[in-house]
Amino acid sequence: MSAVKNYLSLVKFSHTIFAMPFAMIGFFLGCYSPIGGLEGYKELSFLSLNAESPYIKFILVILCMVTARSAAMAFNRYLDKNFDAKNPRTAIREIPAGIISANSALIFVVVNCLIFIVATWFINKICFFLSPVALFVILFYSYTKRFTALCHLVLGLGLSLAPIGAYLAVTGRFDVLPVLFSFAVLFWVSGFDIIYALQDVDFDLSQNLYSIPSVLGKQKALRVSELLHVLSAGLVITAGFIAAFGLLYWTGVAVFAGMLIYQHSIVKPDDLRRVNLAFMTANGIASVVFACFVLADIFFK
Repeated sequence: MSAVKNYLSLVKFSHTIFAMPFAMIGFFLGCYSPIGGLEGYKELSFLSLNAESPYIKFILVILCMVTARSAAMAFNRYLDKNFDAKNPRTAIREIPAGIISANSALIFVVVNCLIFIVATWFINKICFFLSPVALFVILFYSYTKRFTALCHLVLGLGLSLAPIGAYLAVTGRFDVLPVLFSFAVLFWVSGFDIIYALQDVDFDLSQNLYSIPSVLGKQKALRVSELLHVLSAGLVITAGFIAAFGLLYWTGVAVFAGMLIYQHSIVKPDDLRRVNLAFMTANGIASVVFACFVLADIFFK
């Protein structure tokens, strides 16, 4: 059990709370078919989706989410092991601390990638054919801090695959609504990753690593983060109007936007004491509560 706990810590399994709720939104949106263009959604028979068991497909989507994210996080830890060892904030992580060997972490990455690909094969053809693209995006992120300050957007892109990927798993096609949610995730994640990166400005500069805070400075970086979060909120609002969602959805939007405003109110360029509160608590509440209200609106429409 200790080994399992170590690997869960390696991949920060608790951070699954960020993208998983949006994957659930994408999945259950896929269980509904558009009626009258984009004016609303009508429930389909949950037992007849693609003549397959939706319960099995649901489990496969969860499996894909967990394995893809685990592979991405473990690969990031593997690739950054030397930097993590030099940074006092990250030196306690599993690889530099000697709790998990670098080779074991790499094997863990490969196993999770293989499970992810196999799971997509059982979902449908389009998910299977796009699985290498998804893996490339989420693994490539780990290299980006070495050459571009736009690394935050690449991380956001990786997590933004959750809603559209889950929707594709059910329907086998793209649609405007899950794409809007994907872009909302992209800007939301990019914005809060910039806030998180404020902690390592000095270290990044000393190691020639790139981030928006290290390139623009803390004050301007926070302004960029605010802009990205405004775009994210704007996209979930747009999605609400396009799909003619009801009161429950708009309640969720209010909570989501409120948590974005809250995290910017507690993090200042000269006061980073509450970065972790903004990063984990505020964003965890934003994603989970928003998803609960969206799903409730779908189910009770």
